[in-house]
Amino acid sequence: MEWSFGGKTYAKIINTESFAFRVKKHQSVLLRKLGQNNEELQINKVANLKIAVRNLNGIIIKPGETFSFCKLVGKPTKKKGYLMGMELSFGQARAGIGGGICQISNMIHWMVLHSPLTITEKSNHSFDPFPDEGRVLPFGSGAAIFYNYIDFQFENNTNKTFQIFLKVTDKFLEGELPVDEELEHSYHIFEKDHQFLKKGEAFYRKNEIWRDSILKQNGNVIKTELLKKNFARVTYKPKEYVIITDN
Repeated sequence: MEWSFGGKTYAKIINTESFAFRVKKHQSVLLRKLGQNNEELQINKVANLKIAVRNLNGIIIKPGETFSFCKLVGKPTKKKGYLMGMELSFGQARAGIGGGICQISNMIHWMVLHSPLTITEKSNHSFDPFPDEGRVLPFGSGAAIFYNYIDFQFENNTNKTFQIFLKVTDKFLEGELPVDEELEHSYHIFEKDHQFLKKGEAFYRKNEIWRDSILKQNGNVIKTELLKKNFARVTYKPKEYVIITDN
C-alpha cells in the first residue's frame, strides 16, 4: 500500500555505465565463521547474494527519488532460485529462504553513511548472536531487512544523481557508490564508547556511531554528529565485560 499510494518516487532505472566520481567503495568477506555447523548456509548465502545483486547492480537514484531495498529485490522465494541461508529473526539465528542477503543492505547502508543521502527507514537486529570474526565495521552499523515489513530506504534530497554497483567475487561482496558530480564534502564514520556489559546472567553490547563531515577544499571538519546509539542483547559470553548492578 505504501509503495503504491505513499507519494514517493522510487528508484527503478538500472544503468551499467558508471558515473565518473566515486563517493565510497567497500568490500566484505563472503564466508565467515558464525557459530557452529553453518557451512552449508554460508555457501547458500553466496548463491542468494548473486540473485539479489541482479536487481540492484547499476540502480540509479535521481534527485527526489527513494531507494527501497525490498521493493527492488522483492520477496526471496524458491521459485526465484533462493536457497536456505542464515537469517536473524525473533531473537535467534535460523535457516530461511533467501537468508544472508542482508549483507547487501549492510554494505549499501555503510556506503550511504559516507554520502549526503538521507536514510529514512532502517532497522537493527535486537541481539548480537555471534562473536566478532573478522569484523571491520562498527557494531550496529548494518541495516536489517525482512520482506516486506522491515525495509532499508533512503532518499536523494540533493541535486545530484547517485548510483549503486555491486559484485560477488570468489571471496568478497564488492560495492561502489558513484555520483554524477563531485561532492563538496567527504565523510568519516567512527565508533565511541564500545563496551560489553553483564547484568545478572545476561550480556549486552553498546556503542555509539558518529560521523565527521569534512570540507574537501581544505580538509576541515565542519560538522560532527551522533548517528546512532546501539544497545543489544548478546547471546554469547564475551571475553571481557563490565558488570553492572541496579545501582
